[in-house]
Amino acid sequence: MKQKDVRIGNVVFSNSRPLVYIAGPCVIETPESYEAEAVKLKKIFGALKTPFVLKASFDKANRTSHKSFRGIGMEAALDFLKDLKNRLKLPIIVDVHDPSQASRVAEVADILQIPAFMCRQTDLLFACADTGRAVNVKKGQFLSPWDAENIVRKLESRGAAGIMLTERGSSFGYGNLVVDMRGLEIMKEFGYPVIFDCTHSVQKPGGLGTATGGDRKFIMPLAKAAAALKIAGLFFEAHPDPAKALSDGPNSLRLDDVKPIVGALNRVDRLAAEISGVSSK
Repeated sequence: MKQKDVRIGNVVFSNSRPLVYIAGPCVIETPESYEAEAVKLKKIFGALKTPFVLKASFDKANRTSHKSFRGIGMEAALDFLKDLKNRLKLPIIVDVHDPSQASRVAEVADILQIPAFMCRQTDLLFACADTGRAVNVKKGQFLSPWDAENIVRKLESRGAAGIMLTERGSSFGYGNLVVDMRGLEIMKEFGYPVIFDCTHSVQKPGGLGTATGGDRKFIMPLAKAAAALKIAGLFFEAHPDPAKALSDGPNSLRLDDVKPIVGALNRVDRLAAEISGVSSK
């Protein structure tokens, strides 16, 4: 099937072009901390001459415990993000949890992202597609890669401006995820860019009792394996001090580790392009 690329300004998501990265903290903890993290990420990716989209979440609606921090809320976040985006000149991707949020988020975000647990919600998919923004859907932990084709067809039926699918691991018994790398190849067959989420894929859902745990040491091995398959992009969450993160700390990269990791993954991507006969220039 002919592949359809997704272009966001100067950034192009394509299974046959160099990797694009989607990165940021799990949630906006405070505007000040988020801006500092965004500035550092922009500097890192700028130094590496690597395309990058800033990830933003104003609400983590599926936290394990109702007592966990969820975020600063939609209106406060969007007003702040609009200003930050204009100052930093960065494309951003923002989570949408409810159909009523889609049009408002689309006023600020370049890409709307549908969380994994909500990937089959038809009204949410339709609402996001109807905004005219590109839509990135996290494949649910409960969904096979071939079943993700139905997500694509729902979005196509509403004329979505751009479609991307993200792998983030599959449920493997209780409190564990496993990544079937065949899924990346299967989802590429649907004709759209495929992203690999290398940090959520190492989660241990509910592993800390009232919060999700994770195995950070497996982020890089899985990311290298995915990059070797020549996909469109890699998604990861990063935090200055994961041990103090208010959400998903155990499976977040340390911000100081991002530059060497991205540099290494870019080398894997270039080698994958060479081996597959696809130019990475």
